[in-house]
Amino acid sequence: MRTEYSVQLILHTPDSSQQMSPLRVWLKSFFQRPPPPWPVIVFPNNGFDIVEEPVVEEEESEGFSTGDYYPVVIGDVLDSRYQVVDKLGFGVSSTVWLARDMRNHRYVALKVYTRDDNKHEFEIYKQLSKPSQHPGREHVRDVLDTFTLPRPGGDHQCLVQKPLWESLQDLHYIMPHARLEVDILKSAIKQMLLALDYLHTECKLVHTGMPYCRVERKKKSIDYFGDIKPDNIMQELNSTSILEKFVQDQIKKPSPRKIVALLCDFGSAVQGEEERNHNAQPEIYRSPEVMLMANWSYPADI
Repeated sequence: MRTEYSVQLILHTPDSSQQMSPLRVWLKSFFQRPPPPWPVIVFPNNGFDIVEEPVVEEEESEGFSTGDYYPVVIGDVLDSRYQVVDKLGFGVSSTVWLARDMRNHRYVALKVYTRDDNKHEFEIYKQLSKPSQHPGREHVRDVLDTFTLPRPGGDHQCLVQKPLWESLQDLHYIMPHARLEVDILKSAIKQMLLALDYLHTECKLVHTGMPYCRVERKKKSIDYFGDIKPDNIMQELNSTSILEKFVQDQIKKPSPRKIVALLCDFGSAVQGEEERNHNAQPEIYRSPEVMLMANWSYPADI
């Protein structure tokens, strides 16, 4: 007589109540341990060119003499984490610096605000940081981190963002005959319209741009513009290898001391659902409804 047997293979998952052996615990913690932070780089304090002008860049702003700007120095480590590598830019309300995120092994851009001059933009970025499936979301600049630099007389808030490549304005200057290629222009316009649609429909915000501002000095005046224009539209930096070379060049030859488009600079953005009729935007970019002091909203960005 033939007997048939049915055989089942049963897999048991480990009981969570059972403790792992000390060796397994150690191995697990060893392989899950984060890599050590980047070491601090020592930048040279000599061998660089000296700028002859007594004041440069934001030093020409009236707010500099009153101590509104935070005195960032190349080589400084801010918030026990971000080492400043070089200066990227400046404006009437902030300075921007390239830095090394020593904890996460990456390069970042630090926007260091003047005293108490960023609360509005911080709130705007909170709205922009919400998850979204809108195709325009990827064309709006993100914030990676925020922190505060304490200082007598008023603290300075800081935004940490991903470094970006050249603006469309910079690209415009280096193109033959100082003209953007049609394909580049079409792509940039399409991406900016997607960004604005996301801003208007999901975030209920109007970018507006910063009003025209002129800073008068004894020898010259400085014009500052905001708004949605070529120098506010940046190209995304897909590889950070060039930043490592930039750091090494800064060590060997220090600077003088003293294409995915992203919409940036939301310091003047306002809620779009509220009626407004105040001045906004530089005169050369001002929309008709703003010029006529009529109520304006989302269409003013277009």
